[in-house]
Parts: sequence; structure tokens; C-alpha cells
Amino acid sequence: MAYSTLPVLPAIGSIPICSPERGQPDVTLDSAALLVMTDLKRVAAAVTSPQETMDAAHAFMIQRGVRMLLAVDGKGSLAGIVTTNDILGEKPIAVAHELGVKHNQLTVADIMTPADRLDAFDMQAVRGARVGQVVASLQQARRHHALVVQVSAEGVREVRGLFSLTQIARQLGMPLTLPTAANSFAEIEAALA
Repeated sequence: MAYSTLPVLPAIGSIPICSPERGQPDVTLDSAALLVMTDLKRVAAAVTSPQETMDAAHAFMIQRGVRMLLAVDGKGSLAGIVTTNDILGEKPIAVAHELGVKHNQLTVADIMTPADRLDAFDMQAVRGARVGQVVASLQQARRHHALVVQVSAEGVREVRGLFSLTQIARQLGMPLTLPTAANSFAEIEAALA
């Protein structure tokens, strides 16, 4: 099929630049959760291979401007997730020591959270949820990211989307943090009281 070309406006000169419309709804804690979900039917997932080096995965995160990658096996199925916290935290040092390898020899598989240890939100529940519920759930679980799973038309579970606390904070225009872990029995007791 041949497509016609668009008309061109020659020599437009110095003209104003549009600003975002004020009529667009702002995201609030009471907004629909779907407004802050990265929908993988609309946006390609940032993925890596479990065999990729940890350093290459980190470089890819920086390039894509993301803090989490989905580790996907050769069949295109989720093998796990790897986050910047996994890469930049203490985990790689401990794993390298345990495996007896150099830090730059670690792979994504060495430090990722495997798929069989991941929890996810159900897409059906997300459809009726509010942003505040997602934030509360992430904070309660002390997680920066959450996957959203749906059942495909073929009856197979698949990753449909994901939530990022950092992205939600950006869309809300407010800081969102995770609660810190209790450091002593007194803090645990105080939290339970």
C-alpha cells in the first residue's frame, strides 16, 4: 500500500512552543491505578538475559533510564527480575565471594530474584484499584517494583505490566519512600504495639 505524504509548512519562523494542557487530569492517590502502571501491551519491556553480565545489565538500565529489568529466558518467559538495588547493593559482593568469582564475572542469574520467588498483582484487581492502594501495597511489602499478571486469551498467565514506586512518585509530584526495617527488638515491639 502506498501512503500519501503530509503537507509541509515551509519556513515556519519564530513561533511559540506548546505547553502541556491544563485540562489533563493530574494523578492523585485516588486516581485509577492503571494511570501509573507501565502497560507492556503499549510499552516494550526492558529485558535482559539471565546469562548477561551484571555490569552489562546495569549499563542497559542506565541507557534505558530504568531501575529494573525483566530477566527473560530463551523461550521468552520470565526467569526473574534484577534491580539497581541488586546490582549496587551488598548482594554482588557476597555472591562473588560465595561463588569464588570476580565481581565483573557475575551474571544477572547470580543476583536476580528468580521468578519462583516473585509475587505479583492480578490485572483484574488492578483494573478497579486506586493509586493509593498500589502505593500502600508496595510500602507494606517494602518493594520498589511490582509485576502485574493477567490470564491471556489462551488461558496462560503472562506479565501484563509493572508498577515502579519511583515512577508513581514522579507522576504524583511527591516523594514516596519505603518504610525502613526495624533495627532492634524494641523497634519491632513498638511497631507491633
